[in-house]
Amino acid sequence: MTEHLLRAALEAAERGWHVFPIRPHLKRPPALHGTEACPRTGACANGHLTWEQRATRDPDRIRAAWSHAPFNVGIATGPSGLVVVDLDKPKTDKDKGSSDAPCGAATFGALCERAGHAVPDTYRVRTASGGEHLYFTAPDDVRLTNTARTIGELVDTRAWGGYVVAPGSTTPAGAYEALCGSVAAALPAWLQSILEPPPRAPQAPSMAVAGQSRRYADVALANEARNVAMAQVGEREATLFRAARGLGRFVAWGDLPRHVVEQALQEGGEAAGLSASECRSTLRSALNWSIAHNSGRRDAA
Repeated sequence: MTEHLLRAALEAAERGWHVFPIRPHLKRPPALHGTEACPRTGACANGHLTWEQRATRDPDRIRAAWSHAPFNVGIATGPSGLVVVDLDKPKTDKDKGSSDAPCGAATFGALCERAGHAVPDTYRVRTASGGEHLYFTAPDDVRLTNTARTIGELVDTRAWGGYVVAPGSTTPAGAYEALCGSVAAALPAWLQSILEPPPRAPQAPSMAVAGQSRRYADVALANEARNVAMAQVGEREATLFRAARGLGRFVAWGDLPRHVVEQALQEGGEAAGLSASECRSTLRSALNWSIAHNSGRRDAA
């Protein structure tokens, strides 16, 4: 088992991915010391390094680590230049033994269809729970971080600050197994636009009156509604999603009523050719996320 997992770690490193050990038969936590137990030697001689910082492609370090125990293999997605889309399975009802909720793969497939694209052909891994990991190379011009349900229910992503379990690893629930695609494709631009953090509004001086902020919000709403209405096929849903995430902060700050934002973007989305139900679903998830992440106004001191 140790040899098998060592090969899995070395194969990931040969792909250019940074790996680290995970406790045997588990998918978390990393089998590395924490801050309090840090010996301040070796890689941590100049200060404690996190698991993400200690993830490596060095074959000698990998062989040394996996000589101690049959560790599962973690891939640090950020340092590896990866964005991994995690398509999960719905939790089953203990009484019924099944769930009627759509799985992450179905949700992601529907999103791709609405965006006018096929599900990307890329390196795939079946997870121990029966879900899938879709591997993409990250863009060079933006630092993406983890997301949870930003794309949809049971669809998360791992980038900087996150990791995935590599194929070859096993847990009591099952094994992680490479399915198809020998190469990780580049992250599609339309998907990147959904995963990018919403732009921050220009910071208003602390003495600015509330009326000025509301006027700025009104202008932003008009601009975003126009952009949505003019979006081309293949970009419509991503444009609507991005607009809702950007405007959600004004709802959180009290500058715009939610129903006003929803109505304007709903009309823009339908004018662009999206169905009413598609608009409502996208607006609900995007606004909920943005409001939850913009609870406090960022005014300049």
